[in-house]
Amino acid sequence: MAAASSKKVIYAALIGNFLIALTKFIAFFITKSSAMLSEGVHSVVDTGNQILLLYGLRRARRPADEQYPFGHGKEIYFWGFVVAIMIFTVGAGVSIYKGIHHLLHPVTIQNPTLNYIVLACALVFEGAAWFFALTEFKKVKGRRSYLEAVHLGKDPSMFVVLFEDSAAMLGILVAFAGIFLSEVTGNPVYDGAASVVIGLILAGTAAWLAYEIKGLLIGESARPEIVKGVREIAKSYPKIKHVNEVLTLHMGPDFILLNLSVDFADTVLTGDLEDTISSLDRHIKQVYPKIKRVFVEAEARALKTGDVQLTTD
Repeated sequence: MAAASSKKVIYAALIGNFLIALTKFIAFFITKSSAMLSEGVHSVVDTGNQILLLYGLRRARRPADEQYPFGHGKEIYFWGFVVAIMIFTVGAGVSIYKGIHHLLHPVTIQNPTLNYIVLACALVFEGAAWFFALTEFKKVKGRRSYLEAVHLGKDPSMFVVLFEDSAAMLGILVAFAGIFLSEVTGNPVYDGAASVVIGLILAGTAAWLAYEIKGLLIGESARPEIVKGVREIAKSYPKIKHVNEVLTLHMGPDFILLNLSVDFADTVLTGDLEDTISSLDRHIKQVYPKIKRVFVEAEARALKTGDVQLTTD
């Protein structure tokens, strides 16, 4: 379900950005606006990023094998990080470079009306893609705030598109302001300044995305409510005296690895132990389908600080 929603969001953004990029470059060749060029590069980068995300989703679906026993789910995290790098190096880099070049060598904008028309169309297309991405994101964020949902989210493809579209809409408004100020003042320096600002917006977006995806690459635990729920399930079994640790690791957006350390009652026989572990495994996977693998460790309860441990020499 999550993968299907992500693909719909990405395809919508891909189609929109391709059409927007085409119109922006046509407008640039006619008007010579630096801000319009930056916006065109921005849309091309976004289009390429959506292709990378689709590629990442495809590779992440590959089944587990001998070399990768827990599957390839983390590939989407890798390609999401590549997208952040692309936004920073290509999108932000080109925009800032062209903006500075335009500031040093100003060029008067020709036919600014065409720029306004293209930017207005781009804002409509980008707004539609952004609204679609936001609607799908609301379905998975629940009652959390947007920032909290992004921070706790395990599917980068969805919030990457949402961030890209948000940055794109902000960039369009900056480009509009730069072209407008250049026209009314007769000073083309505002157009170059707008290009630099667009580049800074892209750099900030890339840095934020890289920061969020970094945690997923390193290995983040499941959401707190899942960890708490697993602990409560384990505690409900009479043959389990104490739950020591609930360790989780996301191997992909829809794959959670669980390591459960419990202290069984001393009276539990070997046969009962196997039955309890088997039942616990099925119970957890039924309640939390994203938990694909469960490892149960039988360990004595760990001593807390202040407990007295008797030792003999």
